Amino acid sequence: MRKNRLRLVGALAVALMAAGVGTGVPAQAHDKPTTLAELAQRHGRYYGSATDNPELVDEPYKAILGSEFDMITPGNGQKWYATEPQQGVFDFSQGDEIVNLARANHQRVRGHTLVWHSQLPDWLTSREWTATELRAVLKKHIQTEVRHYRGKIYAWDVVNEAFNEDGTYRETIFYKTLGPGYIADALRWAHQADPKAKLYLNDYNVEAVGPKSDAYYKLAKELKAQGVPLHGFGLQAHLALQYGYPTTLEDNLRRFARLGLDTALTEVDIRMILPADETKLATQAQWYRDLTDACLRVRRCVGITLWDYTDKYSWIPAFFEGQGAALPWDEQLRPKPAYFAIKEALKK
Repeated sequence: MRKNRLRLVGALAVALMAAGVGTGVPAQAHDKPTTLAELAQRHGRYYGSATDNPELVDEPYKAILGSEFDMITPGNGQKWYATEPQQGVFDFSQGDEIVNLARANHQRVRGHTLVWHSQLPDWLTSREWTATELRAVLKKHIQTEVRHYRGKIYAWDVVNEAFNEDGTYRETIFYKTLGPGYIADALRWAHQADPKAKLYLNDYNVEAVGPKSDAYYKLAKELKAQGVPLHGFGLQAHLALQYGYPTTLEDNLRRFARLGLDTALTEVDIRMILPADETKLATQAQWYRDLTDACLRVRRCVGITLWDYTDKYSWIPAFFEGQGAALPWDEQLRPKPAYFAIKEALKK
């Protein structure tokens, strides 16, 4: 009877793994790769997903999150409004929940984000600061957060979205008060707090070669020449079918690699004007395949992260009216053509 029960449990485990549900424990060497993470690992890459605290009560969602991916990004829990809601009063509970879940599932974590113009607490944005004051506030925030997670974070998006579309600096509270040097300072402070973490600049609409990505290339080159600790460039890859595919993505990845930087696709989703149909979903699948291929062809493109993996928890519909269906799993957590296209690319 006991043998039969063990046989039944074993059969159930195999069936769950085949369905993409598991414990997050890495596959043994003799197991055939089945998940996106396992397939990516064969290429020396990771395949990740963002997540956020409210959805962690969804057990079917958590099961896929824990099995398909080997890199997790907290979508909101490590942003300034969440981590320092009052000046000098820090709250890491949201970030901790996600970091602890990832560690329990043997997953690594990309930290997101230390310096950004959005989702700042009112105490920071509701008054004027002198350069000396704001510099001290920024340093304390960065170093307190990075020290809290020291040894638990693979990489940080240190400065997020620093440039406008035309390649000029975005007029943020940090730029206006401190000048462009705040970027180098932020990287240095983060490095002091955790010398082993990889440090990234991160932005959207930088996938193709153009004014915005050119500005990052110029800045990265300058920072590297000055010995500033910059290790990577994150291309968010929030794409939309109606705007066309960034055909120079691979060339762009290569030029940053030639500077000695890692690159990563950090917040991937590919939205469409609703309703979705077979043609749009097929195009979306091809784009996901192409993004994956581009990363695999550039040795220093280290991995890909979906900006959450399911349409059920996508940010797109709330921010882009009439658009959505952007992710490889649908709202019922069923894999879409995009999921199978990514797998095909990773199986090469």
